Amino acid sequence: MLRHIRRLALLAALSLGAVGQAQAEDTTLDVGYMPILPVAQLFVMEGEGWTDEAGLDLELTRFSSGPAMVQALASGELDVMYFGIGPAMVARANGVPIKVLASSIREQIGLVARGPLAEDFAATDDAAEAIARFTEAQGRPPKIATFPQGSVPDTVLRYWLTEQLGIGTDAVNIVAMGADRVQQALLAGAVDAASILEPILTTVQQRDDGARVVARADEMLPGQPGAVLAAREATLAEHPEAMKTLMALHLRATEMLTEDPEAAAPAVREFVGKRLIPLETVETALASPSSNYVADPHAIREGTRRMHDFQLEQGSLRQAVDLDALFDTSLYDAVIGERDGS
Repeated sequence: MLRHIRRLALLAALSLGAVGQAQAEDTTLDVGYMPILPVAQLFVMEGEGWTDEAGLDLELTRFSSGPAMVQALASGELDVMYFGIGPAMVARANGVPIKVLASSIREQIGLVARGPLAEDFAATDDAAEAIARFTEAQGRPPKIATFPQGSVPDTVLRYWLTEQLGIGTDAVNIVAMGADRVQQALLAGAVDAASILEPILTTVQQRDDGARVVARADEMLPGQPGAVLAAREATLAEHPEAMKTLMALHLRATEMLTEDPEAAAPAVREFVGKRLIPLETVETALASPSSNYVADPHAIREGTRRMHDFQLEQGSLRQAVDLDALFDTSLYDAVIGERDGS
């Protein structure tokens, strides 16, 4: 099971050798991230001590949402970003020179409902009918929490309502908030559902017996791209060997998350939920149908194009983004090529 992880560990060690020859001291990179499972590769490489071993000093800055990270990028902060593909496109559209280097996950969003809305979904297989039933019975549309507009969870929710169900966003009341508040709002009954990701999907179901996931990304926005590893173009030019090492560690962490999530869980728990989430919950969340870790950036190109066109139509992108310029797969391809001996 761990054969690929060991192979990637060797690759990371070889990359470290290259960095050591080129640099007299460790490389420091300012990394922005959100404390969510879709960017678990970062938590694994940091928690396992791989970055220190590889001569990478990652200065981590925590953000509550992808749009908040876009604001930091616009201010000239951060070298490397672990955030959603939606904010990555927004940043590029706003003139920030970044490149998406690798995927982290795809199809990671789920719609978790509680209370009467969950009951309405349980009574029918037709999601549009369930929403209509709730609205008629409660005298108001359901409140659905998600991240701010332009984020991946928000975009997936709007796509589902508009393109999949054909009822439009006015059929519900979308409430934007940060990651910490979504779970609190659900459990407090302040909202009826959330378009959100793990570990919130698992945690809410564990704490509320009536809560259930009523839709997942494969039916909300098939092939939905999720979180990505991105970097400023200047960082790629100034620290090529360090970024190559980071990519090798990203691949190594992805292998662990897919092949041995139980081993990855302790490191992930240190970063998610302020260490208050039980280890068992993290293990369950990593094995969830919404935890589809994949590093290959080629695998999310078509889904990104679909999301891009929808965001442009919705106005969350102010202008079209050249996706060929946004993606840079050369670093991933080079590391994979070395691993496979090609």
